[in-house]
Amino acid sequence: MIGSIARRTPKVDICVVGLGPAGRALAHRAMRAGLTVAAVDPRPDRLWPPTFGCWVDELPSWLPATVIATRITQPVVWTTRRHRIDREYCVLSKPGLRSALPLDDAHILAARATRVEPHRVELSDGSAITAATVFDTRGSTSVARRRAASAHGIFVDADTAAPMVGDGEGLLMDWRPDNGTSSKEPPSFLYAMPLGDGTVVFEETSLGLRGGMPQHELRKRTANRLAAHGIRLTGNETCEAAHYPLHEPPPKSRTGQVVGFGARGGMMNPATGYSVADSLTLADTVVTALQQGKDPVAALWPWQARLVYWMRVRGLWGLGRLTTEQSVAAFDSFFSAAPRGQRAVLSTRDDYMTLAALLVNTVAHTWPFHWRFDFVGWTNRNRWTDYPFSAAPDHTQQSHLSTWTSP
Repeated sequence: MIGSIARRTPKVDICVVGLGPAGRALAHRAMRAGLTVAAVDPRPDRLWPPTFGCWVDELPSWLPATVIATRITQPVVWTTRRHRIDREYCVLSKPGLRSALPLDDAHILAARATRVEPHRVELSDGSAITAATVFDTRGSTSVARRRAASAHGIFVDADTAAPMVGDGEGLLMDWRPDNGTSSKEPPSFLYAMPLGDGTVVFEETSLGLRGGMPQHELRKRTANRLAAHGIRLTGNETCEAAHYPLHEPPPKSRTGQVVGFGARGGMMNPATGYSVADSLTLADTVVTALQQGKDPVAALWPWQARLVYWMRVRGLWGLGRLTTEQSVAAFDSFFSAAPRGQRAVLSTRDDYMTLAALLVNTVAHTWPFHWRFDFVGWTNRNRWTDYPFSAAPDHTQQSHLSTWTSP
């Protein structure tokens, strides 16, 4: 019921500020558990702009199959060779996901939060909400000069995309040298997935650069890759852009605070930029903690999860200073590892011993030997910082472009 409590100050169990997938999942699960819920978002009915993907086994069991738009049984990674990952990947259906997270009994306010405090949220329409616990789920804060994920995606008709991505196929990472760059430029890879609506998104992606990579540079690289495979763009394709920080530290455990949840609460994997599946799964952890009168931050972030996060951030810093050749070598080693080791980086939040072994093993198997010093930061610690990318062309493609700042 939108706007049903405007200009009053009701007391609810929780107030969720931001109705992206993380906020909506939290509000939905809290509502289903019998808690009173208020949710604040300037455009609560807007369908989310980004494309969301995850591993199928990461999704909570309470979600229906309709949240999945398309499944890729064995996504492919290209390094110096082809790796087939024996783990099912999916692209989420945004309408399906939104429909699976109804907020029938929640108080929804179509307004912007102007002040967010531990037990009170003031809104742009002059109203306010008081709550036992306030959750900030508005996504990542600004990038500035932090390590970032940057991507530029172009949506191509599936028939046109067939030379690179056929029916039932998907490219999780494509490091082949056809994006038009040299070893003296910051690295990037291609992500390409069918969306289940007759289109395929081709998305050149940069991970770990301080301040990120410019959109015009990523678009040029995407177009170069497509051209190398005989795919020509018309210039009328719909596009999407992403630019967000990869390091958003977990909140500290203490009572009487605004609780960050989703990307705002440290749930983005610093090594991959993924956060939606974790946010969906961990919503119930928060609700259970609240029902038991416990600190939700302590429930979300036991020491094992904090240690895993710390190690992933170190991996992010290492990734952000590698050359293309070093990146290819690192990912070739990673995707040759056992499935448990891969999951320790990609998904699992508490398997710190496996993660440590995987990181050490990746460095130990790096060759030439002197590259190992780059991985650990003994040399070239600030490689690519303030790299002088070429200026954007006068008529950079802007039409049909949707942009977001966090996944």
